Amino acid sequence: MQSRFLILALCTAATALAQVNSFPKASYFRETFKRTITKVELQAPVKLADFVVPAADGKKLELSLRSYLDLVMANNTDIAVSRLTVDVAQNAITRAFGPFDPLATGRFLATQSTTPASDQLQGATTLSTVQQPTTFGYTQLLSSGTSFTVGFNTLKSVSNSGFQTFNPTITSNMSVSFAQPLIKNRGIYINRLPITSARSRLRLTEYSFRDSVLQLMTNAENAYWDLVQARDFLAVQEKALALADAALKRSELELKLGAMSPLDIFNPQQNFATAEIGVAQARYLLQQREDALRKQIGADLDPAIRTLPIVLTETADVPADEPKLDTESQVQIALSNRPDLKAANQALDVDDLQIKTFKNTLLPDLSLLGLYTTQGRGGNFYQRGELPDGTTGLIGVIPGGFPDALSQMFGFGYPIYQFGLQLRLPIRNRSAAADLADSMVAKKRDLLAVRNVEQIARLNVVQAISQLESAKESVRLSLVALDFGRKYLEAEQKKYELGTSTIFFVLQANQALVNAESAVVQNKITYKRSVLNLWRQTGELLDRRGVAIQ
Repeated sequence: MQSRFLILALCTAATALAQVNSFPKASYFRETFKRTITKVELQAPVKLADFVVPAADGKKLELSLRSYLDLVMANNTDIAVSRLTVDVAQNAITRAFGPFDPLATGRFLATQSTTPASDQLQGATTLSTVQQPTTFGYTQLLSSGTSFTVGFNTLKSVSNSGFQTFNPTITSNMSVSFAQPLIKNRGIYINRLPITSARSRLRLTEYSFRDSVLQLMTNAENAYWDLVQARDFLAVQEKALALADAALKRSELELKLGAMSPLDIFNPQQNFATAEIGVAQARYLLQQREDALRKQIGADLDPAIRTLPIVLTETADVPADEPKLDTESQVQIALSNRPDLKAANQALDVDDLQIKTFKNTLLPDLSLLGLYTTQGRGGNFYQRGELPDGTTGLIGVIPGGFPDALSQMFGFGYPIYQFGLQLRLPIRNRSAAADLADSMVAKKRDLLAVRNVEQIARLNVVQAISQLESAKESVRLSLVALDFGRKYLEAEQKKYELGTSTIFFVLQANQALVNAESAVVQNKITYKRSVLNLWRQTGELLDRRGVAIQ
């Protein structure tokens, strides 16, 4: 059963800042008015201590290829950064729902004015008024394209005019209006196109992220094989040093016994010095490759882990009998698996949505409009009529207020109805036409990009198979050369012992054996890289290594 690896990305503040609840829930106010925390803390490397094992001289970090890739997926910074692109695409979906979010408004004003009267009909020498309008509104756009507004208005007016029938005067009205597109922006599909496009771009981003992970995993595994190669190369150089040391000691003994000319001792000495240089260089190379491997798994961030020696349990052994791969079947696997090809095809879906969006902008805008308003009035009623002395004046005051205005308003006795059509006809819309033409060009470009990716995928797979077959053949031939190198060294040593050869040819045979062993190491690692490259080109690498992206 394949193990599943979980990508641990950087902790972002997006979740903490997201407003997931709506008014008037208590959680809405907590989310809206809480203090924004902008500090972001990065997670420390994980799972490293699980692979620390005791050793004779302390502790060591022991890694198989599978455990190493586990740590790469858990701690690699480049993968975590790449993962954030998916988070941004997910946020874009939330943003696309924004036009359908309702909006509530409220407003209150108080205005007092004092003006000199210009005529007697104003009812006072100095006219003083107080106006207190209050409005509330609720607006929302529905997925069908329908927009509606519900509004409530009330106005309280106080005046010192002697001719006021209601003082204070309280008026109120409630209105409901709507606008329904009949051609442009009509229907759920066209109005939700931004959401559909955002979701399509999310899928494209996920494919691109998977392709990025494929490349980063390839780099990470190559770093593992780099270290295996450096380790095996050091072993070859140490063996070469041992051979050079044995040859030098034998030559010094022969020189001491008089069996060798003093002029012949320089060759084995120089050969020993060269072998020492090779060991020193191999050790420094091994250290550099270990440092590169530590960065891949985040071990360089942990002071307790970064100084531990790394022991790799994987070997560069090559399977003895491996069947030859069928090129066409591998190409088909690549065409169905490669995430870059899936991303290119997904871009075509985005183009289709863009074309429909720009096509909609060319349509005439015809809307059905409707409005219904109900009204009410209240306040203290100043009743005027004929007085006993035959004059006209104030008879009495009937008290009233805001409840009277609401009673009339909800009695629906004073309605206003309004229906109509509104047409906005673009006589010529060059901007929208150019946008539509550009979207068609973009789709054609992306179609060519799909073809190009398919061609590149086929070429990459064909070349990867060729490289793999070449690497297998190189391993086979280098093993044959290694066998001949051993036999050549044995022959030269026997000839030297019989006195029919010189130390020069023995040292030459030593160097030939070292070169043959180095070639075996190099070719085995090349084979491992060729297999890795083939899986990368066919898109099978993550599945082959048991890596699941979550």
